[in-house]
Amino acid sequence: MSEQPAANYDTPWKEALQQYFEPFLSFFFPRVHALIDWGQIPEALDKELEQILRQADSGERVADKLFKVWLQNGEATWVLIHGSVQSQSDSDFARRMYQYNYRAFDLYEQQVISLAVLGDQRATWRPNKYSYVLGGCKVFIKFPVVKLLDYQAQWQDLEEST
Repeated sequence: MSEQPAANYDTPWKEALQQYFEPFLSFFFPRVHALIDWGQIPEALDKELEQILRQADSGERVADKLFKVWLQNGEATWVLIHGSVQSQSDSDFARRMYQYNYRAFDLYEQQVISLAVLGDQRATWRPNKYSYVLGGCKVFIKFPVVKLLDYQAQWQDLEEST
């Protein structure tokens, strides 16, 4: 019995984010979109992201994209989009979100807005935070999550609006 090759969602996803970054944020993450000065062109940070992922060394990575943007107040910041299109449960997803965020801060001393897009079919799987407490020390991150499944009922309207 031969195994089916895994679907490659990574490349099309990254290309779509590269081309449609502003409308993507406007539609899925309007609060983040409103923070950004769109008069300045966002920069894709592919080399920086590769270094972050290599340093995190956390195994499987799907559909990550990192951009440098300028906020309305003139400050530069980074926006990390992490997508998950896998169908099996991923107990490490929230931990990886934390890792990518702190590695970006550690390596480049940049504050990062971490955003997650989930493309699986499990309505209740919505990891949006990671934390641990040890010896009086608490580490915590909470990040916005979009579930593509939530838009299924609107699919026809969305297609017609393009």
